[in-house]
Amino acid sequence: MIDESLLVLGADDVAELLRGQEAAILQAVKRAYETHGRGHSIVPHSSFLRFPGGRDRLIALPAYLGETFGVAGMKWIASFPGNLALGLERASGLVVLNSVATGRPCAVVEGSVVSAKRTAASAALAACLLHGAIPPERIGLLGCGAIGFETLRFLLHVWPTIAEVVVCDLSSERAARFAARCLGAFERIRVHFAGDGRALLGQVPLVSIATTAMHPYLDRVDGGELRTVLHVSLRDLAPAIILAADNVVDDSDHVCRAETSLHLAERMAGHRRFIRCTLPEILTGTAPCKRNHDQPTIFSPFGLGILDIAVAELVCERATARAKGTRLPFASTVAV
Repeated sequence: MIDESLLVLGADDVAELLRGQEAAILQAVKRAYETHGRGHSIVPHSSFLRFPGGRDRLIALPAYLGETFGVAGMKWIASFPGNLALGLERASGLVVLNSVATGRPCAVVEGSVVSAKRTAASAALAACLLHGAIPPERIGLLGCGAIGFETLRFLLHVWPTIAEVVVCDLSSERAARFAARCLGAFERIRVHFAGDGRALLGQVPLVSIATTAMHPYLDRVDGGELRTVLHVSLRDLAPAIILAADNVVDDSDHVCRAETSLHLAERMAGHRRFIRCTLPEILTGTAPCKRNHDQPTIFSPFGLGILDIAVAELVCERATARAKGTRLPFASTVAV
């Protein structure tokens, strides 16, 4: 029998269903990357609707995952950086899941929680693979928003020995609020502040960058003990930094577009050979984790829609098992 109902899950439902599920989310993200690496996915390029001014945008990310997933759908997300000044989250969105048998929509899931957690899980997974066998005791967060907070959560899950976090944000007030939130949520960590991004990079072996930058502003990554950069926001590093680093991405075709730092580096170099490999290639054993331990590795994830539908599927499975969410009738009597 075909299920004629549509499952609707709001932000509170999603947050509750994913609370404490870091291990399950990491596993879903890992499996999605492995499925993609084996070629059993379909990931068309994202579509961007940019509003006048260039900062506000709506993004559509359709995706399909085969193998044990058998799931398809689309993430529809808005990024409005000006929301922060209004006391609102920068990002909001939905994930729609469709039946791969009939094409009918089967679930509508609030997307910003899913997006933040899949982004953080992706960064933490990459950090474990790229940073080496010895976990860092001190890390940096450039950008004190929802993505930075979730990234810290997942890094602490995979590396419980992290003791110190150095944070930096354009707004000192936002950085102070962020630090207070971290101290309230995570035990045994100490939080310090860096005056600017360049100073932060010189103080830590690993940094996660999650800002709303539209153009590169960091023109040097030197000094200190920096070995791993999780370049989540994609537009912070000057092309020269990218060209001099060991670069790992989630998907080369996706990340070299939309004016990312890697897109600019490709234009400068005239090729993509500065990208060593993809994270799915590392996970499927076709590329090594690290090429040169004396050279910083930069992980630049475009953020593939397969991750959103994989985590949204996890949410729906947990919702069904716990009878959460709202089910709406989805039946048509009109032939189309």
